[in-house]
Amino acid sequence: MVVRTYRYIIQLLILVAVGVILAISQLPDGNLHIIACDVGQGDAILVTYKNIQILTDGGPDQEVLNCLGRHIPFWDRNIELIISSHPDSDHSTGLVDVIKRYNVDKILINPIDPGTDIYRLLESVVGGRGVGVVNPNRGMVLGLNLIHLDIVSPSDEMFSKLTIKNEGDKLAKYSIGKDTNSYSIVYKLSFKKFTGLFPGDIPKEVSDILSTDIAVEGVNYIKIPHHGSANGLTPNLLKATMPKVAVISVGSKNQWGFPAPEILKMLTDNNVTVLRTDKMGDVEVITDGEKIWWKKMVE
Repeated sequence: MVVRTYRYIIQLLILVAVGVILAISQLPDGNLHIIACDVGQGDAILVTYKNIQILTDGGPDQEVLNCLGRHIPFWDRNIELIISSHPDSDHSTGLVDVIKRYNVDKILINPIDPGTDIYRLLESVVGGRGVGVVNPNRGMVLGLNLIHLDIVSPSDEMFSKLTIKNEGDKLAKYSIGKDTNSYSIVYKLSFKKFTGLFPGDIPKEVSDILSTDIAVEGVNYIKIPHHGSANGLTPNLLKATMPKVAVISVGSKNQWGFPAPEILKMLTDNNVTVLRTDKMGDVEVITDGEKIWWKKMVE
């Protein structure tokens, strides 16, 4: 009986020690972490700083939850901001489960309704959970502690070209057809001296328009639009941004052959370090506000 009691106590102490070690390992370190989650053929990018989390897109399924579990402390069930760059299913599907599992303060989302089933689900869960809805517009600035987000696109002029469906509806004011990529939320993130550009799935036309915008000039980091499609990044935008590192969120052996060889060549010819989720899994770039670094590739 005594032996069993000692054995129970030892097992309990081991469990407590493991829990303490796990908790310590997940304590925030004061750096900014940008994690392009490995969600297959889709986008989900988690930004963390101390106890602040910003999630841009949620990928095509529930895999994003595993990424959040790896990079958000298990005791933190609050996400300060979700950004739904555009309503395509490979970006927005996983957001439904994220909002169900976490307490989300606000969602930054365009009021464009593509009429899809997944968008109906997203509307329902946002309303049902009481998530605050913010519509972006060029020139808007959002601040979360030392993180600042400058909205570069879309603009009021772009929205004026759409048909109004429900005036005043922050989730479905406008009807939209297949041109959802052009209305991707594009924002520049600033953290001390570090800057990064997150352009959703913008096509070439929007990419070239943005290249003339002083707001995108000289960033350290860029998320390559549309999974490295040839119809995304243009030489003009790359020349304007001059990033040190480019991250491509893409599924292994996807049917479209992304990333396109010409995009990879453009980046390497300009001495940009390319990091890919299909090669590395979760791609984590870290900055203290001046230096940037990333974890080694997983072979």
